[in-house]
Amino acid sequence: MLPNHAATTAFAGGKMLAARDDGVGLITFNQPEKRNAMSMEMWTGLGEILDEFAADSGVSVVVLTGAGDKAFVSGADISQFEKNRNSAESQAEYDRATSAGRDKFHAFQKPIIARIRGYCMGGGLAIAMAADLRIASAGSQFGIPAARLSIAYAPESVKRLIDLVGPAHARMILYTAKRIDAAEAERIGLINRMTTEEALDDVVLDIARTIADNAPLSVAASKLTINEMLKDESQRDMDAVRRMSEICFNSADYKEGRTAFMEKRQPRFVGR
Repeated sequence: MLPNHAATTAFAGGKMLAARDDGVGLITFNQPEKRNAMSMEMWTGLGEILDEFAADSGVSVVVLTGAGDKAFVSGADISQFEKNRNSAESQAEYDRATSAGRDKFHAFQKPIIARIRGYCMGGGLAIAMAADLRIASAGSQFGIPAARLSIAYAPESVKRLIDLVGPAHARMILYTAKRIDAAEAERIGLINRMTTEEALDDVVLDIARTIADNAPLSVAASKLTINEMLKDESQRDMDAVRRMSEICFNSADYKEGRTAFMEKRQPRFVGR
């Protein structure tokens, strides 16, 4: 979805792809023959890409997308279940093996946008819900089929689902395991915006580059504060929120923002 001149780097044996262009980092789940189902190796690759993007000051916002036109991520790679997730013990080992990538994803400090086209199911929906924003084409489908596999959806993903849609809609989605379309997902707040398939790239890139043009420290402060306020009050790190506020007010970008406003010009932020 980025311009063709953006160089692509392969991870996880080519099942994860990374590219950069004009402040935007693009991560592609690249297993279209399995509707981009998420394997253990892909979690490792995702963590490696996020490490690079976190260290790259030229990347201000990250877009997640699925290869092809059938799916964002259709879920976990079920072909690995028999070997790696066939009991509570093996599930615990699977969680340990994929925890590094998951932890890096959930701790990533820059905004993440999920660009969704096609199926966004189960573990794929968990990935999308952990992103900051979700933009989907009108033909997309969402669902959590855990009840049809006799597995328990991860508690942290259930919490994100409740935060987005509320407990009533969360119960309907989890208990019935039925798919919902993009219009319904937008209505209940599961996604931020539905758009046509033809306009999807333009809408996502417009949002991403709008964010990239804003002050990185301010955006990071907003992400940190929102994440902390979603936690139980006893778990919030308000000292981190206060430190981030001080960093913003003491930054060169704060001076640049004030100066640009007075001079009636676009600010040029540098993230310091």
